Amino acid sequence: MHSVVNLTVHGIGPTDRELDPGEDQTWVSVEQFEQVLDAVVGREDVRITFDDGNASDLEVGLPRLLERGLTAEFFVLAGLLGEPGRLDESGVLELQAAGMRIGSHGWAHRDWRKLDAEQAVQEISEANRFLGSLIGGPVSRVAIPFGSYDRRVLSRLRRADVTRAYTSDGGRARPGSWLQARNSLRHDIDATWAPRVLDGTPPLPIRARRIASRTYKRVRG
Repeated sequence: MHSVVNLTVHGIGPTDRELDPGEDQTWVSVEQFEQVLDAVVGREDVRITFDDGNASDLEVGLPRLLERGLTAEFFVLAGLLGEPGRLDESGVLELQAAGMRIGSHGWAHRDWRKLDAEQAVQEISEANRFLGSLIGGPVSRVAIPFGSYDRRVLSRLRRADVTRAYTSDGGRARPGSWLQARNSLRHDIDATWAPRVLDGTPPLPIRARRIASRTYKRVRG
């Protein structure tokens, strides 16, 4: 397998909490979510991830994954567990018991480029330790909030022994790479979106922009 497509799900269906500014842009309907899952079935080159630890991960996402024999990795916010509209600790354990992998999205959904040293410890190391103690095993994979990173963020992740970091850069990724680009489901996707993302080859200018953007993010700081 030369490359994989990583997909990111945020929220699905109705929500019973107030969304953060712009969060509605990555919230999809149940029908949109099911269309994507149906396109993924049987594809070994696709990975499904969930960010933010929304209650819909468990209530909507999990049963539909299981119906199709799919697994996913859920990146949860350690400091927001149990808040209205979000997963609680028992929900995380239920996902794990169903065969899903648990990773960290940090502590409180902050931009990791704007953290001081103390906040960085909480967002990365403490969040990983807390979630590891909850599920009874190491948590060493993270999804970077807002896809916001630079060389300092990447350095902090490596020092914290993070074994894989997921971004929101778009496009395909090498299966074993430490830094993994992902493609987010958005509110306006239609039935053609998944086939285009899974099988389409972006025009050269788009690919060039993505490469340039990733390179810039890795060296800025």
